[in-house]
Amino acid sequence: MKREIIQTKDGSTSILLPDWNETYHSKFGAIQEAKHVFIKNGLSLFQGESVSILEIGFGTGLNAFITYLEAKKSGQKINYTGVEAFPVSEEDALKMNYVSELEADSEAAVFLKMHEAAWNESVVLDTQVTLEKQSKKFQEIADHEKYDLIYFDAFGFRVQPELWSLEIFQIMHQALKPQGILVTYACRSSIKNAMKDAGFEVEKLAGPPGKREMLRARKL
Repeated sequence: MKREIIQTKDGSTSILLPDWNETYHSKFGAIQEAKHVFIKNGLSLFQGESVSILEIGFGTGLNAFITYLEAKKSGQKINYTGVEAFPVSEEDALKMNYVSELEADSEAAVFLKMHEAAWNESVVLDTQVTLEKQSKKFQEIADHEKYDLIYFDAFGFRVQPELWSLEIFQIMHQALKPQGILVTYACRSSIKNAMKDAGFEVEKLAGPPGKREMLRARKL
């Protein structure tokens, strides 16, 4: 499928799929969205703790890179797993301007290492953060009570409604530890209901720029 590099409103880049008119990150600001949804309303709940994170849709690596930078600031230990059925090419990923926009030039080698890392193998990024990229469909995830936090960053319901189904959220529920958290940029009623039917307690939160609301779910 054709991919185009675009610049979002906060200056950071994303990838557009013209055939779907769908972007990997918000057109209103890729970095702003990642920080608001996944860091402020997800990772920040685990301050001072070692955290096992599952990302649904590794994509450009933005969420993983920002999480790494947050861990470096806080001293937090993180085991990060990113699942992606159709990986972005290394060439396209390295066209993203996240290192410069995040003023993280000293960590440029880590962003490169994330994308050069072999799939389905764990790699040590530094003493605090490990990364494993898994190449498979979300329906194939079979982990049981392994993760503290899920970044649910799949393509939108409009283009891939099957990724926002009860079946998928049951898989997510099983993968989380008790009291584990799932955060996502989405806030459609059918998504909220699917989460509840899967056993989650769900709350609406203020969304990132350009989006009124988002969802956070807790495994009871």
